[in-house]
Amino acid sequence: MLKIGSQINEVRVDGDLDALRRDLEAFADFGLEAVEIPVHGLDAIRNGKLHRPTLLAARQLVEAFPFAYSVHAPNPLNLMTRERFDLHVAVFRATLEFATEIGAQAVVYHPGRYLSEEAFAVSPGSPQVAEDEKRRLLEREAATLQNLAAEFPELCIAMENARPYRGHSPYCYAEKPVELKAQVRRIARENVRVALDTGHLQMAARFYDLDPAAEAGHLSGLIAHCHVHDNFGDPVYASEKLQTHQLPFGRGDSHMPVGWGGIDFAGILASLLPDYAGLLITELRSRYFRHTRESVQNLAAIVARLRQETEEHRLTARR
Repeated sequence: MLKIGSQINEVRVDGDLDALRRDLEAFADFGLEAVEIPVHGLDAIRNGKLHRPTLLAARQLVEAFPFAYSVHAPNPLNLMTRERFDLHVAVFRATLEFATEIGAQAVVYHPGRYLSEEAFAVSPGSPQVAEDEKRRLLEREAATLQNLAAEFPELCIAMENARPYRGHSPYCYAEKPVELKAQVRRIARENVRVALDTGHLQMAARFYDLDPAAEAGHLSGLIAHCHVHDNFGDPVYASEKLQTHQLPFGRGDSHMPVGWGGIDFAGILASLLPDYAGLLITELRSRYFRHTRESVQNLAAIVARLRQETEEHRLTARR
């Protein structure tokens, strides 16, 4: 059953479980149905291992609320890393263990990057990766995800489409939905699916001259989870960090409330409904926390309108 909610912001919580509790209480007051938990925002994984006291405290908190839950894996997790690969696998496994313990239905994972965002500052320009090396990295990621999917068969591993960066793209194959789809097909496991991020899709569409609605349609049979947030679609350089500098020019991955930017949510979501049964998470920056209710209400109105249009078309077709 489709449920609409928001995410706990990792920077806003910053390892403080009291902050987690306050935000969960606010989300309950806002009338949300679902919440995404950033495992790294709780300091629940330390050097690749699940910290049991933090897990138990977090589980007690989330069980006190009636939300459906998903979990976001740590952003730097990279199954294409060339350094300390085993540690990255351990972090992923600990994330899946955490998600299982709190009863989450999906874990969102940022697909492998040929060049990690953390290395952009010391690696100017787009990564130069030979085709045989790309194939090796894709195959290693696929094999690792196949193993983890088998180890946690009740969890959906949702691979998120990536945002492009000026000056460094293509740093990640998942910037292009067609390549993300190919990797999910390569993995070929029922519980490895796509997490569609509308903001990232909008930016990739601008950068690569794509049609966002058409790209979402190509992925629709694989989408099990969604991040729904707004922006104006103009990609930035990795060095551009301040939202107050980007917003006046319509630049960057704004993570604004639904309806504040230029994304055609109805066009993107039309290919998912009415069959989509996952979570729609309005993934907002912390600066927009007080507008969470508005974002969720705007999204709910779009979903209701699409459902009504679908029903009207169905009734018309039966006449």
